[in-house]
Amino acid sequence: MDLSKKTKGSLEAEISQKLTQWEKDFLGRGPVSVKTDILRDMIIVTLQGILTPAEYRVCKTTDGAISIKNTRSSLVESGRQDLSQLIKELTGEEVITFHTDISTKNGERLIVFKLSSDLQKKLT
Repeated sequence: MDLSKKTKGSLEAEISQKLTQWEKDFLGRGPVSVKTDILRDMIIVTLQGILTPAEYRVCKTTDGAISIKNTRSSLVESGRQDLSQLIKELTGEEVITFHTDISTKNGERLIVFKLSSDLQKKLT
């Protein structure tokens, strides 16, 4: 992967676009908006508008919110290898760890990819 031709902003935009497409292809529905930030050896992705109207309704109870969190977490975890490969193809970096959580209050998902080296330094 030749990063010398990419700016930090253009790579962040490309990651956002590819993750949006992955969400649509793998989960059947994409986020309303996506923001990606490269910070040192991490890629932090914020996805807005993840939950469906039905999921918001289920989330009104504690048990419902826990159920939605568990289901959504399992779905994303089942695509972990695909996501890691996507990040490697875009950045040339191995994904060492992957963390994700979803807010049942505002339908926002946060994904953090911890990389094998400092990607931000390579882009500056």
